[in-house]
Amino acid sequence: MDIHRIEAAAQRLQGHARVTPLLSSPFLDEIAGRRVLIKAECLQHTGSFKYRGARSAISALPEDQRASGVIAFSSGNHAQGVALAARQFGVAAVIVMPSDAPKMKIANTRALGAEVVLYDRATQDRDTIGHDISNARGLSLIRPFDEPEVIAGQGTCGLEIAAQAADLGVTAADVIVCCGGGGLTSGIALALDARAPEMRVRPAEPEAFDDVTRSLASGRIERNASQSGGLCDAIVTPQPGALTFPIMQRLCGPGLVVSEEEAQMAMAQAFSRLKLVAEPGGAVALAAALYHADQLEGDTVICTLSGGNVDRGVFLHALQQYGDA
Repeated sequence: MDIHRIEAAAQRLQGHARVTPLLSSPFLDEIAGRRVLIKAECLQHTGSFKYRGARSAISALPEDQRASGVIAFSSGNHAQGVALAARQFGVAAVIVMPSDAPKMKIANTRALGAEVVLYDRATQDRDTIGHDISNARGLSLIRPFDEPEVIAGQGTCGLEIAAQAADLGVTAADVIVCCGGGGLTSGIALALDARAPEMRVRPAEPEAFDDVTRSLASGRIERNASQSGGLCDAIVTPQPGALTFPIMQRLCGPGLVVSEEEAQMAMAQAFSRLKLVAEPGGAVALAAALYHADQLEGDTVICTLSGGNVDRGVFLHALQQYGDA
C-alpha cells in the first residue's frame, strides 16, 4: 500500500464520491480548548465514508469479474456503500449483515437493490459465511477494511483533509479517526504521511471495543472479548486487520477510547453546533477531541465525523439526554 494506489483511487472516484467539507464551530473550540476541524463524512453518499472504499474496490475489478457480481459483509455502512456502487455499475450485490444491525441500515441496503443475508454475530462467523457464498455463486468479495483497494478508497479522505487543512493554514495536527478494523484510519494515515507528514493520526474507539488501541499499545493484534453489543455498531470489529494493523503501527499515534455517553454527547454537539447527524460510532472521534483534550497535542485537532446512519430512537435519545451537555 502506498500513496500511488490512493491517488489512482482518487482518479476513479472523481465525479462520483463527494468532496466533503471540513467544518468548524467556535462553540466546539471552546469545549476542546483548541481549534477543532470536523471532516463531515456523514455527508458522503449513503451517509458514511464507506462509499469511497466500496466504489474504489468495485471500480478496480476487471470488467468480466465485476459483471459476475459482488458480495460484502457489514453491519451497515459498508453494506450501503457496496450496494450503491454495485447498482451504479449495474451488477448484483449480496450483503451479509448481522441481525442486530440498525433497522435503517438493513432497510437502506435492501432499498439500494442488494440481497441481504442476515446472521447472528455472537454465534456465527461472517467471514466464513461470506467466503462460502462467494465461492458457491462466483461473487467477488469486497472486504470491509482488510482490502487494498478499499483502504485506497478510504485514503482519498486523507488527501482531502491534507488539501483542505492547508487551505486553512494548518499543516500540523492530531487527526482523530473513528476506527473499527482500521481501513479509514490506515488509509488516512498513508495519505497524510505523503501529503501532510506533520499530522499524526490517532484512532478513536468505544470502550469495550478498543482492540486497535490495545494492539498499538502491546505491539500485537488483540481481539475484543465481545463481538457484538454497544451503541457503536458501525465500528465493532473482532480485531484490527492483517493489512491495516502494520500500517497503523507504523504511522499512528496512541489510540483514544471514549465512553458511549461521550459519543452521545458528541452526537448532540454535532447536531446543535453544526446541524450534522452523526451515529454513535461516527461520533467517537469528535468525542475524543472534545472530552479527552488532555491526551492531545497542538493547538488544532482534526476529527472525522465518519457516519450518520442512526436509527431515529437512538438519535432522539442522544439529543434529549445530552442536548444541553
